[in-house]
Amino acid sequence: MTASFSDFFYSSPDGLKLHARIYGEQNQDALPVVCLPGLTRNARDFHKLALYLSIEAKTQRRVVSFDYRGRGQSAYDPNLSNYTVGVEANDILAGLDQLDIKEAAFIGTSRGGLIVHVLGVLRPTILKAIVLNDVGPALEIAGLAHIKSYLGKAPKPQNIGEAVEAQRAAHGQDFPALNAADWQRMVAAIYREEDGKLVPDFDPRLVETLAGVDLSKPLPTLWPQFEALGNVPILAIRGSNSRLLSEATMNEMARRHSRLRTVTVHGQGHAPLLETGNLPKAIADFIDQTAGH
Repeated sequence: MTASFSDFFYSSPDGLKLHARIYGEQNQDALPVVCLPGLTRNARDFHKLALYLSIEAKTQRRVVSFDYRGRGQSAYDPNLSNYTVGVEANDILAGLDQLDIKEAAFIGTSRGGLIVHVLGVLRPTILKAIVLNDVGPALEIAGLAHIKSYLGKAPKPQNIGEAVEAQRAAHGQDFPALNAADWQRMVAAIYREEDGKLVPDFDPRLVETLAGVDLSKPLPTLWPQFEALGNVPILAIRGSNSRLLSEATMNEMARRHSRLRTVTVHGQGHAPLLETGNLPKAIADFIDQTAGH
């Protein structure tokens, strides 16, 4: 337990020990916020945003930020085939059931946004407002190829300084707006220390889940699942330099969804850091205006 959050451990439907962070546990009267990270990322990505939503925002909310199986403080799965969006969606529902959360606003970055689409099929009543961070029902092959490339040849930094330089080398072209503190925070969320060395804080076998993706063919889309979210207000955030979510896709999302708002984050790529600039206030205001409580 720290002053800002508590650790919540629970069991997945198949018995794996999973983890989430809970911020603002005292904020029981307002609609809670659930944060879902990207493919290899973890609950730490949302730390500063969660502090804002639970302490500083006009409506202070309980925030639950999840580590999927194989990431952060959640147990690694011995069965590689369980690292799927569908299994992870059911893991999230299991955690929310154990917290007795029946409705929430959801913030999904990248893979987290895909999980939100699946939750709309599995349990649509739980979704009261959605923030999609640089993800939509159609993804660009170039973006997935970039993710596959840098995960496949991830550097092995010896210290934080080397880790920052490695991330700048991989992503600096897409993120000219980030300052030194932003890069430091990004690195602190990606790596953990193990035996005096820095290692990425996820099961290295996760990279293997991308091996079967055929980048010569169009990626499958989720337009029917997206359209099924038609009654749920959505804030779609896109990095202006994103390789994964195209401007054309975001425009099509707005055309198909009457309750969708869009924000473009200049000088950032995939995926924008949600604690930067005016994004925390924009997210808090969106939830206040659309979720009803």
